[in-house]
Amino acid sequence: MTGQKNYVVIFLGPPGAGKGTQAERLAQDRGLVKISTGDILRDHVKRDTELGQQVKPILDAGKLVPDEILIALIRDRLADMESVRVIFDGFPRTTAQAQGLDVLLEELGAPVNAVPLLEVPDEVLVARIVERGRQAAERGEAVRSDDTEEVARHRQQVYREQTQPLIDYYSARGHLYRVDGVGGMDEVYDRIVAGLK
Repeated sequence: MTGQKNYVVIFLGPPGAGKGTQAERLAQDRGLVKISTGDILRDHVKRDTELGQQVKPILDAGKLVPDEILIALIRDRLADMESVRVIFDGFPRTTAQAQGLDVLLEELGAPVNAVPLLEVPDEVLVARIVERGRQAAERGEAVRSDDTEEVARHRQQVYREQTQPLIDYYSARGHLYRVDGVGGMDEVYDRIVAGLK
């Protein structure tokens, strides 16, 4: 990674796999910017930009923001960067988004370097998510509506249906590598780092 200005990592993995935590750590260690499309959308709405005005009614209605708007938001975010050194967490979610992102990154001369896929068995994921809800309740905090066993199982199913095409897409391009997501945080992090090229 030394001597390489642009560096793009895309994290994939089911809800509860620890993507966010691991992406944050990798971003700090490697001088990368973690990009979450949700954060970008909220920022544009807050700043009342032209894009923000476009997406606010979509978000207010609980609908999905169209791919071309998401790509425009990412283009806008990356345009300010001297070199594109980023981690995408939670994007892309579909093959169409992955293709749009590829086109944008190609234009910027910053192709995808690595796509770690955190793999954790369903039973472990569901237990983690339910435990997260239990701990929040014990601390007297609001429990996330998705921290129940029923919702957790449903989300795993949706994830599998939506993400399998993405796994195939990045596998075919030689970017994807599988990471055993079971174990201590340091253990899993070391596995992620070992797979980076």
